[in-house]
Amino acid sequence: MGWSFGRTPFLIAGPCVIEPGDVLPRVAEELARIERDLGIPVCLKASFDKANRSRLQSSRGPGLDEGLRALERARAASGLPVLTDVHEAQQVLPVAQVADALQIPAFLCRQTDLLIAAGRAGKPVNVKKGQWLHPEAMSGAVEKVRSGGAREVAVTERGTFFGYGDLVVDMRNFTRLRQATGAAVIFDATHAVQQPGQGEAGTSGGQREFIPPLLAAAAAAGADGFFLETHPEPARAQSDPATQWPLHRLAELVGQTLDVWGRARV
Repeated sequence: MGWSFGRTPFLIAGPCVIEPGDVLPRVAEELARIERDLGIPVCLKASFDKANRSRLQSSRGPGLDEGLRALERARAASGLPVLTDVHEAQQVLPVAQVADALQIPAFLCRQTDLLIAAGRAGKPVNVKKGQWLHPEAMSGAVEKVRSGGAREVAVTERGTFFGYGDLVVDMRNFTRLRQATGAAVIFDATHAVQQPGQGEAGTSGGQREFIPPLLAAAAAAGADGFFLETHPEPARAQSDPATQWPLHRLAELVGQTLDVWGRARV
């Protein structure tokens, strides 16, 4: 196991948050099959805590200790490396003892202490671009992570706020992010179609139907890897039900994306 952002193209995928029951093992099993069948490096992603939920009463996940145990079990059963978010500097060390890669959520991409701590963990670090930032501004975030000693850093494009309720993906950003940071560039297709605050009771809504065309465009535009949240029953997901991709349709979507990625580089 282990993880590298240098083996392109690659896939980071999993449920938004670790849920009770068999969701994480089922997703991990399918992702392991996709890795075998499609020959693409795959990293299992799930969050132990969603600290930035829209509503106070929204489910946040099992927390650090229980969440890391769940990730450890999924890692052992599937043989896949795992990635999860860190929200505070003190979470980095325990998470790094289990996870093969760390992720900085978009809303925290300027938190200096967190970024430096993540860099010190000795693991690859993926920093999501804040929804309000232009691509060149991410050079500061990457610099902070590298100052901690990280040898592998990636940045993720997940759209830029357009007005109050929509995100827009500028396809120039894959080139601009790479030029500004020298890091691998990932496209987060599921968060890119979110509509913050437009779901039920002020939660995030979204337009799942636009995930395939945006993935194809990002593959042609130069993304090195792809990030997708997926769930066996998206409508019953505890987080982001409007944008998680149905697990039974994931292999087909990844195959289509890889086909575009390959054709763009002929």
